[in-house]
Amino acid sequence: MAKQVQPISPVKNFFAGGFGGVCLVFVGHPLDTIKVRLQTQPKPQPGQAPLYSGTLDCFRKTLLREGVRGLYKGMAAPIIGVTPMFAVCFFGFGLGKKLQQRKPDDILTYPQLFAAGMLSGVFTTAIMAPGERIKCLLQIQAATGETKYNGPLDCAKQLYREAGVRGVYKGTVLTLMRDVPASGMYFMTYEWLKNILTPEGKSVSDLSVPRILFAGGLAGIFNWAVAIPPDVLKSRFQTAPAGKYPNGFRDVLRELIREEGVASLYKGFTAVMIRAFPANAACFLGFEVAMKFLNWIAPGL
Repeated sequence: MAKQVQPISPVKNFFAGGFGGVCLVFVGHPLDTIKVRLQTQPKPQPGQAPLYSGTLDCFRKTLLREGVRGLYKGMAAPIIGVTPMFAVCFFGFGLGKKLQQRKPDDILTYPQLFAAGMLSGVFTTAIMAPGERIKCLLQIQAATGETKYNGPLDCAKQLYREAGVRGVYKGTVLTLMRDVPASGMYFMTYEWLKNILTPEGKSVSDLSVPRILFAGGLAGIFNWAVAIPPDVLKSRFQTAPAGKYPNGFRDVLRELIREEGVASLYKGFTAVMIRAFPANAACFLGFEVAMKFLNWIAPGL
């Protein structure tokens, strides 16, 4: 059973989640760039070597060709979207918990926490889908050397001009398929680890910084273990030319398995896992610090 130490406040979750999201992007974006480039690199012609042989090779080539700034290509889009997106994510989790409580002091079970986490994944899709679409296009543009978009705003304008709102929100179903189960796993794992790591007789709110970092980092790994296959499909679908996959993710899945095998659904696995721990550790630490600050300045909120 999960222990609740104070009344749930979706409003505080909103603001603290926004701050946690900013922490996540600053720590995790370089490896997100590597992940997307590995997932979207073209299949090599017979006798040719792939563009990137792996995570370290992609990291090295990006640094050599573009410098440190190359690792942060496309970061403006997630930074602009990440504060409201993570705010809404944590708000959705808080609301999901609150809706399942009959009384303010009810202790939620882990399946209930999983359900609350899934609700947060639904909440974030409206912000996440266009942000991911723009980010992925900018990341692969930097890798190919072709300049079609001059930045996130220009990318959004061109997508809207070419295909309207549908062009901006391309990949929404795949974003839902990725984020709903992964968010359930994310929050349930974090709450479970916090309870396990809390010394007997102590409160979860008194957990030390190293233990929060460990719980948050491991929650990120569990999240991505669930999310990687639909994330690969999403990245391919969102960066494909218009009309390439008329039947959506089913066409992407068939093509990937036919040409590259089931293992292709785990492209970028190393980069994702290397990124997942520090980025999500930073996210949850930022969330907990912000939550303590909010509880201090506005205890009744």
